[in-house]
Amino acid sequence: MKRIVVKVGTSTLTHENGEPNLRSIDMLARTLSELQNMGYDVVLVSSGAIAVGQCKMKLEKRPEELRLKQATAAVGQCELMHLYDKFFGEYGKIVGQILLTGEDIENTHTKENIINTLEALLEQKIIPIVNENDTVSYEEIENPHKIFGDNDTLSAIVAVLCEADILVLLSDIDGLYEDNPAKNPDARLIREVRVLDDEIRDLASGAGSNRGTGGMITKLNAAEIAMNKGINMVISNGKYPEKLYDIVEGKAVGTLFVAKK
Repeated sequence: MKRIVVKVGTSTLTHENGEPNLRSIDMLARTLSELQNMGYDVVLVSSGAIAVGQCKMKLEKRPEELRLKQATAAVGQCELMHLYDKFFGEYGKIVGQILLTGEDIENTHTKENIINTLEALLEQKIIPIVNENDTVSYEEIENPHKIFGDNDTLSAIVAVLCEADILVLLSDIDGLYEDNPAKNPDARLIREVRVLDDEIRDLASGAGSNRGTGGMITKLNAAEIAMNKGINMVISNGKYPEKLYDIVEGKAVGTLFVAKK
C-alpha cells in the first residue's frame, strides 16, 4: 500500500454550532503529514465549504436559495483552505487545492489534466485537497443523491483517477451497522463487506448530519465504485483520525469493503 485517499466530512470538521473544529482539523493534518513522512502518497477530499462559510458569514441557518448557497461555498472554501494551509504548514507540509465538477470528469481532456495535476502534486510531495466546486456545480447542494452529487462519491472517483490503493471515509459513525446504533445501542458493527448485495444496501438509511449532505447510502455508492476498480475502502470514525495508522497497517478498523480482484 503506497497511495491513500482520505475523505473527511463536514461533521468531522465543524462543531454542532457550526464553528470549525480546530482540534479535529489539527489531528487530521498531523496524521496525514506523518503518513506522508512514512512514505505514503496522501490525497485529501474535504467537505465543509458551505458549513464553514455559513459560520464565517454569521448566517443563522444554512442558505436555501441556490445562489446564496454558492456564495456561501465561495467564502467557506477560502476559509477552509486557510485553515488547512495553516495546520498542515505547522507540520512542514504544502497543500494544493483542486476543485472539480461532474463535467470535469466526463470530459476526456479535462479528466486527463486532473490526473496529471494530481500526479505532479504527489511527485512534489504536496498534499492535494479536493472538493466539489460548489460555486459552479449545483448537484451536491441541490440534489445529494446524484451520482456525482456528494463528496463520498467524489472521493471514490478521485481514488480511481489517482490509482489509489485504499480509500478511507472519515465519518460521524464507526462504520456500517446491522441496525441504527443511534436507536439500537446493541447494533453490531459489520467489520467486513465483500459483496454489496441488496441485504447490505437495505442497512443504509438516513441523509447524514444537519451540516452535511452525505449518509450511508452515498458511502455504499462510493464503496461500489472503489471495489469494482480494485480499491479497498474503509469507513471509520472521523473523531479518531489517528486510526489511519492502524488502517494502513491492515488492522481491523471500522468497516472494510474488500476490493474485487
